[in-house]
Amino acid sequence: MNKLPKKMSGVILTGHGGLEKLEYRTDLPVPTPEKGEVLIKVGASALNNTDINTRIGWYSKCVIEQTNAGAFDGFQTINDNDASWSGIPVKFPRIQGADCCGEIVEVGEQVSSDRIGERVLVRTLQQSVMTEAEYNCITYGSECDGGFAQYTKVLATEAFPVRSSLNDAELASFPCAYSTAENMIDRANVKPNDTVLITGASGGVGSAAVQLVKRRHAKVIAICSENKMEQLTALGADKVIPRGRNLLDFLRQDSVDVVIDLVAGKQWPELPNLLRKGGRYTVAGAIAGPIVELDVRTLYLKDLSFFGCTYQPRSVFENLIKYIERSELHPLVAKQYSLKEIKSAQQDFMAKKFVGKLILLPPE
Repeated sequence: MNKLPKKMSGVILTGHGGLEKLEYRTDLPVPTPEKGEVLIKVGASALNNTDINTRIGWYSKCVIEQTNAGAFDGFQTINDNDASWSGIPVKFPRIQGADCCGEIVEVGEQVSSDRIGERVLVRTLQQSVMTEAEYNCITYGSECDGGFAQYTKVLATEAFPVRSSLNDAELASFPCAYSTAENMIDRANVKPNDTVLITGASGGVGSAAVQLVKRRHAKVIAICSENKMEQLTALGADKVIPRGRNLLDFLRQDSVDVVIDLVAGKQWPELPNLLRKGGRYTVAGAIAGPIVELDVRTLYLKDLSFFGCTYQPRSVFENLIKYIERSELHPLVAKQYSLKEIKSAQQDFMAKKFVGKLILLPPE
């Protein structure tokens, strides 16, 4: 086995703010795996909304603006005490990166050395250390260092072996987006022949949801910008609606079984009206703005069920690994960048001119 280096390259987030808060370094210490942990040589990571949201402090309750413009300057006051997804202050400096595909190169105590050499995917939403309590979880790359580096360490139980012919960049496109989408689909109990409306369908989670809903033999109605409609149709969407248009011009009231929402914003009040009686609404994002207007009568008179989705049971990621190994999912890698190009990659991410995922590759 090759001797491991003492130092590595990686990107640290030094605080909440603009792109200037991201620093590419070549002198970061290589982590040492402790009891129950493994050290992973990162093959690839990917960008997600949570990276941007954490950097700009969007999770703070004092922020009510949208995130899809990616602006930080518009947030006049950020409360550092609640600016993370969990409401617990982020400890800086932090290596972000919620996605990681790589190879185990070292193990800590009580982890079999047989795991060295395993190709793994890291679960993004992890159980808090020493607990299996529901809803008590951490995000890889938020409460602990993540994949924006040459090496990373995680609990051995959170590094899942994966057997696939896909390359590292393709595999790194799956963990965060696809587990988020699969969790939403599970919570809403999507069944064959359901009609499922997906907002923000061209993004990482949205495009994952299109594939995951179709594998359950349900009908997909996707909402995206006009220049991406053809790509969503090719991905499997049964109907595509241009973003920003009145949805009732394209769909009948009470015609949708499930809404998978990643956008919220001003158009949100149309969504409950589209749901059938007994319909299910599930949400895991609000890139068009977190504050919406709800007529509560619609909620209770139509017997709607609403699901907010963050916590993910372990079975979600276990199933995702099975789908990947059975080649039931197709990676959507829009573009690849070297890790030191992270600022350019985040600018492109915030511009939202792509379908799928943007990938970051660490130096060899």
